[in-house]
Amino acid sequence: MSLLDLLLEPLQYEFMVRALVTTVIAAIVCAVLSCWLVLIGWSLMGDAVSHAVLPGVVIAYVLGAPFALGALVFGFLAVALIGAIRGTSRVKEDAAIGIVFTTLFALGLVLISVTPSQTDLNHIIFGNILGVSTGDLIQIAILAAIAFAVLVLKRRDLTLYAFDATHAHAIGLNPKLLGALLLGLIALTSVVALQVVGVILVVAMLIIPGATAYLLTDRFGRMLVIAPSLSAASSVVGIYLSYWLDAASGGLVVLVQGAVFALVYLFSPRHGLIGARLRARSHRPA
Repeated sequence: MSLLDLLLEPLQYEFMVRALVTTVIAAIVCAVLSCWLVLIGWSLMGDAVSHAVLPGVVIAYVLGAPFALGALVFGFLAVALIGAIRGTSRVKEDAAIGIVFTTLFALGLVLISVTPSQTDLNHIIFGNILGVSTGDLIQIAILAAIAFAVLVLKRRDLTLYAFDATHAHAIGLNPKLLGALLLGLIALTSVVALQVVGVILVVAMLIIPGATAYLLTDRFGRMLVIAPSLSAASSVVGIYLSYWLDAASGGLVVLVQGAVFALVYLFSPRHGLIGARLRARSHRPA
């Protein structure tokens, strides 16, 4: 079988085409958002919000409401609870985050276990990209477009907030509002990525692309191009591997992204563990 056959055979099936399109959409919007999360240092917060939305998604399913609505409500609830615990007790922020997101995640698991449904709600946890319907694809595309549009329109304000929140406040911006906007976008993009990798691995798509791009460039504008490009390419490779290996699609998508990060971590010319040393040696006088 030729390389062309390997590439074209999966595209004969509609479910594979939908899976590829959906995965690329989710990968791009998650990767763009991940650039800000990496700069601000919100990896743990991204983990917390992406897990905390689980009960909201289940409740929205039970009520017949949009998944995004339930996710946003519980995303902001998680942030409010973290702030309340941190502000009214001796518990530090990292501990408060751990307490809130694990408790809400556990609530989601309990709701899944007691909710009668003809749909396997465990797909929310582990993802079901190969089972995405045309309706799911349209919903994901709309949510992703909203998140992407907000990020593009507010990119300068969010970038200033990420680099210097004090200066942002001094020129008239509201750092608290911008932080709340980012948290809302985390919840929204979590819903976008749920179908692809499940709630457990959403944080990987929200962190790995930005972290990889951060090792490749010192310019934020370039990060916003590199991160989604690498994420989309990795996602396509992961979907193809899942087809040929008959393995979990979401897991392979994240594994490929992790493998790309490992290569960059080792061989990035400026910031790689090995690449930086080789570059230094090449510039050392004889």
